[in-house]
Amino acid sequence: MNAPDIKKYLNLEHVDTDPAETAEWNEAFMDLLASGDGARAKFILDSLLRLANKNQINWEPDLVTPYVNSIPVNEQPPFPGDLAIEEKLASLMRWNALAMVAKANEAYGELGGHIASYASAADLFEVGFNHFFRARTEGGDAKERGDLVFFQPHSAPGVYARAYLEGRLTENDLLHYRREITAPESGARGLSSYPHPWLMPDFWQFPTGSMGIGPISSIYHARFMRYLSDRKLLDCSTRKVWGVFGDGEMDEPESMSALTLASREKLDNLVWVVNCNLQRLDGPVRGNGRIIDELEKLFRGSGWNVIKLVWGSDWDGLFARDTTGALVKAFAQTVDGQMQTFAAKDGSFNRKNFFGQNEELARLAQGMTDEQIDRLKRGGHDLVKIHAAYQAAANHAGQPTVILAHTKKGYGMGNAGQGKMTTHSQKKLDDEALIAYRNRFNLPLTDEQATSLTFFRPDENSEELKYLKEQRTKLGGQLPKRYSECDKLNIPDIDSYAAFAIKAESKEMSTTMAFVRMLGNLLKDKELGPRVVPIVADEARTFGMANLFKQVGIYSSVGQRYEPEDIGSVLSYREALDGQILEEGISEAGAIASWTAAATSYSVHGIAMLPFYIYYSMFGFQRIGDAIWAAADQRARGFLLGATSGRTTLGGEGLQHQDGSSQLVAGTIPNCKAYDPAFAGELAVIVDQGMRDMLVDQKDLFYYITLMNENYAQPDLPENAVEGVIRGCYKLKTVKASNGDSNSCVTLLGSGAIMTEVLKAADMLANTGINVDIFSVTSWSELSRDGKAKEQARLSGETGTEHAFISQTLTEGHGPIVAATDYVHALPESIRAYIPEGRQYITLGTDGFGRSDTRAALREYFGVNADSIYKVAKESLKK
Repeated sequence: MNAPDIKKYLNLEHVDTDPAETAEWNEAFMDLLASGDGARAKFILDSLLRLANKNQINWEPDLVTPYVNSIPVNEQPPFPGDLAIEEKLASLMRWNALAMVAKANEAYGELGGHIASYASAADLFEVGFNHFFRARTEGGDAKERGDLVFFQPHSAPGVYARAYLEGRLTENDLLHYRREITAPESGARGLSSYPHPWLMPDFWQFPTGSMGIGPISSIYHARFMRYLSDRKLLDCSTRKVWGVFGDGEMDEPESMSALTLASREKLDNLVWVVNCNLQRLDGPVRGNGRIIDELEKLFRGSGWNVIKLVWGSDWDGLFARDTTGALVKAFAQTVDGQMQTFAAKDGSFNRKNFFGQNEELARLAQGMTDEQIDRLKRGGHDLVKIHAAYQAAANHAGQPTVILAHTKKGYGMGNAGQGKMTTHSQKKLDDEALIAYRNRFNLPLTDEQATSLTFFRPDENSEELKYLKEQRTKLGGQLPKRYSECDKLNIPDIDSYAAFAIKAESKEMSTTMAFVRMLGNLLKDKELGPRVVPIVADEARTFGMANLFKQVGIYSSVGQRYEPEDIGSVLSYREALDGQILEEGISEAGAIASWTAAATSYSVHGIAMLPFYIYYSMFGFQRIGDAIWAAADQRARGFLLGATSGRTTLGGEGLQHQDGSSQLVAGTIPNCKAYDPAFAGELAVIVDQGMRDMLVDQKDLFYYITLMNENYAQPDLPENAVEGVIRGCYKLKTVKASNGDSNSCVTLLGSGAIMTEVLKAADMLANTGINVDIFSVTSWSELSRDGKAKEQARLSGETGTEHAFISQTLTEGHGPIVAATDYVHALPESIRAYIPEGRQYITLGTDGFGRSDTRAALREYFGVNADSIYKVAKESLKK
């Protein structure tokens, strides 16, 4: 439709004290518009605004524009495709998506699934698939690696339906929607509920099923592409990031938390399409307001380019005939709850209740049948309008763009679900509704085929399938499609970057400082160094990383436009266009999204990167565990470093800064290897193994390592300890009783921050005539996993199954076993089942909330200090 004439609906907030003068100003501006120079008109408005602010008028323009399309008819580009064929294809995909979900629930009734979301978004997807979403070209150069597309998770059935028409999925596959375990029995592949790369590693690229994770991830992926380009590692200049999300999803904090980063970084390679079907799971998104208005204000205020896609082409004639502005006035007074009701009702209801509001509206509807009124499309269902919006977004420079697309949830489902409160949960339709749906989209199905939910795929030589495949060929090929191949990287010898840790010679240092030194050395390696991505939220100086500012710089898309206050310092702050450190500010959600972008670069971009994200351990799994889980789903490869870890190491910070559970939570993620090393030598071996796992063997896993800020003497790594360090435990040493001939023995297990207390307790025990075998546990979760695997193997009848690694290792110790950690009891308890038979096992941990005090006081309070370990060990010998 055409952009509205301002004269029609100028609605002054205050009484006009001089109508004649107002008319003169309006006429002058309309004359300027009539000249066709829109840029000049914008300049004049900007100039007037600056003048008003200079004179402290304290006026600012409303961020909300009229409830109409941003792109007028005369600015719409010609539609480049075959509109009739594309509408047929969209109808077929809607049907197959509906049939897939309905069949699954007709047969099993418990699988769930969603019909209405894709019904509303189908046209938004199809215009992207047919004209904009570029795929990675096999064997292509850097400019042919394709766009990144984040799909609205509840619309996954529609993506499967398209893959079915493309021949990528079979009918048997569609029959196994949400049946991933039983599908192979029928020679099919199970289709995951939502986009899950872990479950469909050659299909989905990005997990979006947890609301809000997709939007923030898309922003940081777009920024990481700029990072790769600016550092001259990979040219991403022609590639886009597209995200199709829901309007209700915008309520998630993560969805909105990085909007200003996108505008600040001028990420014009980023386009969001927000499917504004006005409905959440239970009801309207903004029943008493308008979500499109709210989002427009929010995005404009955050510096985004906003394109409103509100009404379809059928409305253009109505707007052209509307000489009084009645339509825009009516829309301005219609809240989303009422708009949802209009969507759920038929043409007769809408004639009476919308067009019947006043004579001006009624005249506009004269000559239209009820069916024509019912068929008036919202903008998100009009392929021509969608294409115009996408084209404008793709060509826009200097800002990220959001397209606010007005749709109907359950579009085409009629009385069975269109616009109804229950639409989101609709999974079944009766025969009458199925036939009505068939008729609504003119599907080539008999009544029997419709009521039996028969999948439909045109003949291979049909014009529809030829067109479908030709359009994708023009755009590079199939999508979504995930890749996992990338070049292997050579890992430097451990002595080249960590000799100081392996042979520490009792030098005092914290494991945090040992890590930073290793990182600095790795950054100097000619092959691996450029691929290392150091990431911090806002604590580089806290972790002793300030020396890296000068060495590799902090990434900034504009370089450094100021002279830092500490420019004369050796550790001065340095930002640079080719900077390597990603310092994300106080945003753990942003930092983990940045880490995920780097950790999946091997798949997304075909270039392996090695991210190290270091942060206060308490603000990891406990705060952003959902984002870490999504990274695991995406098969991330990289290191997470939980610094100042443990409940007693960060003494004065108190309850919210003291971490007693991250190691426990990390162990619940199948492809996360979690370690709690006590010594720098252990840390070096773990980092070395992690790099080999991820960059050489290219395993889909990531490492979580906790680090301490406490300085203490670091011993040399014992000979033959490497295997034990990696597998989770090794014998550190034996402390003999002072009398030299004692028969009393006890075994102590310790990890991380509490190992120093274990060593002190061992000396105390030895001084009282007790022999002590000390074991360093580097990973409780790896020990537990190994034990569980061995147990399951035995239970399944496998012969020759060896005992759990921890069981074998502890045969090198004697007497009762006392395990002490700086984490909750559940962590050391996780290996109880695999303790050698007949050995008493006692665990010490730090359950409860943290406190502010000294380390010594905290360890005494939680019962994990040397004295507590000593007393428990002595007591165990009495039994």
